[in-house]
Amino acid sequence: MTRFGSRTVRGLVGAAWVTGVYLFLFAPLVVVVGASFDGGERTFLNFPPSDLSLHWYGRIAPDLFHALGLSLIIGISAALLSCLLGVPAALGLVRSQFPGKGVVAALFRAPLQIPAVVIGVSFLKLYYFVGDWIGFYAVGSIPGLVVAHTFLASPYVIGSVTAVLQRFNTRLEEAALSLGASRWRAFRRVTLPVIMPGVFTGAMYAFLVSFGDVPVSLFLGAAEAQPFAAKIFHLMEFDFDPSLLAIATLIIFGSLGLIYLLQRAVGMEALVRSGGGG
Repeated sequence: MTRFGSRTVRGLVGAAWVTGVYLFLFAPLVVVVGASFDGGERTFLNFPPSDLSLHWYGRIAPDLFHALGLSLIIGISAALLSCLLGVPAALGLVRSQFPGKGVVAALFRAPLQIPAVVIGVSFLKLYYFVGDWIGFYAVGSIPGLVVAHTFLASPYVIGSVTAVLQRFNTRLEEAALSLGASRWRAFRRVTLPVIMPGVFTGAMYAFLVSFGDVPVSLFLGAAEAQPFAAKIFHLMEFDFDPSLLAIATLIIFGSLGLIYLLQRAVGMEALVRSGGGG
């Protein structure tokens, strides 16, 4: 076989492999989206759709939209708090030298190692303990869910910002300081724009972790404050409502739109260049 022929075969095998991987990843989403457009009264998933219709989109229960809005509020709040905590933590881990630094770094990664069920039980016990002490029970409240989800999500911000800071060229800050800028101004005008791709990436992961969390939300949620993922879990536990496919399709397209906007705002090229020129 000639060199040209062997390259062609390798190219075809590689293309087939990549196509198979993409089909494996996106096939469940295609089934959900396709089945959501199947009309008629039914209690099962029908794919491919036999009768294209928006019937089930009109049957989405209002409490699902309420749970969806609640999850968006909790996810955005958790992402913002994770950034407020994660950026200083990443700066401290990268820029500082102190005894026990490795232990502190391991503690920041702890939420990634602990099962979410254990985290949910721990926060449940903590909230009841604090409630008995101060009289405010955070179980079933939005602040309680936001705090727990921030605990879950903050390692993603710390990890992404740390990765950018390790490649950051500190001479840029030194040049700003030598020109008379204060440390806060140098951080705001030089450091923050360079690490912003890492902040955006960490915030996106933090939001997705919060939005898709089920175990912690099951322990800390309540009838009036139940996040979307936990709501879907309860609805699917005993019965199947095709309207769930419709709202899942809306979330799929909304997520794709969010990723597209973040790509336009940050861009992969910015992530590659985020080492600060070093």
